[in-house]
Amino acid sequence: MNQNQDQWKTRLGFMLAAMGSAVGLGNIWRFPYITGELGGATFLIVYLAFVFLIGIPLLLNEFSIGKAGQKDAVGSFKNLAPNTKWHWTGFMGVIGGILILSFYSVVAGWSLFYLYKYLTGSYWTEPDGGFGQVFNDWITNPLMPLFWQALFLGLTLFIVVRGVKGGIEKANALLMPILAILMIFMAGYVLTLDGALEGLQFLFTPDWSQLNNPKLYLTALGQAFFSLSIGVSGMLTYASYLKSKDKLPGAAIGVGVMDTVFAVIAGIMIFPAVFSFGLEVSSGPPLVFITLPSIFASMPLGNIVAIVFFVLLSLAALSSAISLLELPVSFFKRTVGMSRKAATYLCTTIIFVIGIASSLGFGIWSGVTIGDQNILGMVDFFTANFVLPFGAVLMAIFVGWYLDREQAKRNSEIENPVMFNIWYGIVKYLVPIVMIALVIANVFGYTA
Repeated sequence: MNQNQDQWKTRLGFMLAAMGSAVGLGNIWRFPYITGELGGATFLIVYLAFVFLIGIPLLLNEFSIGKAGQKDAVGSFKNLAPNTKWHWTGFMGVIGGILILSFYSVVAGWSLFYLYKYLTGSYWTEPDGGFGQVFNDWITNPLMPLFWQALFLGLTLFIVVRGVKGGIEKANALLMPILAILMIFMAGYVLTLDGALEGLQFLFTPDWSQLNNPKLYLTALGQAFFSLSIGVSGMLTYASYLKSKDKLPGAAIGVGVMDTVFAVIAGIMIFPAVFSFGLEVSSGPPLVFITLPSIFASMPLGNIVAIVFFVLLSLAALSSAISLLELPVSFFKRTVGMSRKAATYLCTTIIFVIGIASSLGFGIWSGVTIGDQNILGMVDFFTANFVLPFGAVLMAIFVGWYLDREQAKRNSEIENPVMFNIWYGIVKYLVPIVMIALVIANVFGYTA
């Protein structure tokens, strides 16, 4: 019997919520521009290899801790490893989730703002000064981005405060099908543009010379973690709400595969359009907020396509934000004994206040940098390259080395002995080696 009062109504509801956690800005905003910077298909191949070799096994690893622990990120470790320090792994995840949502909500607020501008007709044509100037003026404004960030967090709060069944599960049951339909529509539309084939060739024809670039592997691994929400304990928290009859291996594979499909469709949505209009594929994060609006302004029915795009970008951000907020809410509920309502309001407020720094880092605090990274870039880099990998490797060591083999097998719910041996070997030996190498590489700047 699950000790959590909150539970998923169905296994499908859990999978849709986990998919919602995984499918977010990492797929639609981050994946295309990173792919563009690192050689298109070559990056895609390495990324897919990491998703299936390391990402899905680690997803199952995190699920197994949550379902067996049956509590929040900290409480699950306390249940499985009483009188040890392992619960600090979960606590680190809670802090990581708060930090990620603090900057994630800034970018999601931009998306909501752009959606509003398209709905009101303001961005249907190229504004004076171009979209680059408009975007720069917007993000450097000290107040307006904060309003849209707060609005986005308010939407997230509205869902999370209603609980697992009534809020999170219901929301994702609606969000994920809509997201899939909108992305397929967008991908289908851009493939009708002149020059679209060149974009597909870029996405699916490898440039093997990129295999000599160490940044390719490090970034692909980091993106696999960021996209699948691994290492921050959000998936652990979601798995703690499962009923005992709900099996994990199929869910982990399903979530991993569907997340990858969404990422590839995002590439199909964006690269044919970029090539069709002769724009630069490696234009970095502004790709979504500068390059694509220029394309929308030039294409037939571009205003409708833009509305569809920013709706799906906002929905994808919302589905991920829900899991990131639920992570600290679950912790505060159990640890402090707060009601869900009080915990949700408190966590949302904390996240907004921390996020103010990331927003102002583009304007009045733009001088606060490390290297070429502003405040948002620093928090993004720190969480994606240290918090997530470190959390994932600690969870792998916990299952592979702290728990005995039989307990790990029981918790993983893998019935085939050969498949269990492969999974256990990856978690116990391969993951710690690869992840420690990744962290060392980041410390010494090999991803720069």
